[in-house]
Amino acid sequence: MTATKNDQFAGALLALKGIHKTYFMDGVNVRALRGVDLAVHKGEFTAIMGASGSGKSTLMNILGCLDRPTKGSYFIDGEDVSTFSKDQLALVRNKKIGFVFQGFNLLSRTSALENVELPMIYAGIHSAERQKRAKEALGAVGLAGRENHHPNQLSGGQQQRVAIARSLVNSPAMILADEPTGNLDTRSSVEIMGIFQNLNSQGITIILITHEADIAEFAKRKILFRDGLMVSDVTNAKQASAAEALKKLPIADLQSDTEDEK
Repeated sequence: MTATKNDQFAGALLALKGIHKTYFMDGVNVRALRGVDLAVHKGEFTAIMGASGSGKSTLMNILGCLDRPTKGSYFIDGEDVSTFSKDQLALVRNKKIGFVFQGFNLLSRTSALENVELPMIYAGIHSAERQKRAKEALGAVGLAGRENHHPNQLSGGQQQRVAIARSLVNSPAMILADEPTGNLDTRSSVEIMGIFQNLNSQGITIILITHEADIAEFAKRKILFRDGLMVSDVTNAKQASAAEALKKLPIADLQSDTEDEK
């Protein structure tokens, strides 16, 4: 590795070195990732973009310890997790990674508070502490007072807020958000990006997977994938402000998810 790359990886929260991923389908090798080097440092807000088939979803699965690379190493906090067993990977996911998905992944018959408590149950945290942390997390995403609402009593934007609160409660090393605005209207999408920007301003590392160029503008760093390769990696010199974007939305769009309680 060159000196520049060594400098790039030094002290990185996440480091992918020479990552390849090949799937074997119907006798054909499909090379989803073709040698990816990537470092993400603590406190970054990074958007990873690419069209369908670009490799970004495969990358997300590796970053989230949901899959292993075929070749190469993946380090989190200096540990090579690409060599971990399934049980070890499950522990890493629970302690170090907060997930936010496009489909929210909430339990429909469970309250917002109970949904947020779930990762702490798996971590063996006592009931009183779970409730305390869950209430604090819901308050942090603007849902104080909605703790006992079920998903079908919440708008899409509110459900995604619950999912973000759930991702926070174990104080993960990073939040990995996979197309978190894909099921949301424009205003709710911008509000969710505002929450991410606020969390990032508090030092939380965020990696956002998206195919929407306008959503990527809210991140500080933009990485583009094509055909399993990272083709660009740039600092976003004109990072969009979600707070300012909300002010510019038409009056007709002003039914915020924080008001949608009927």
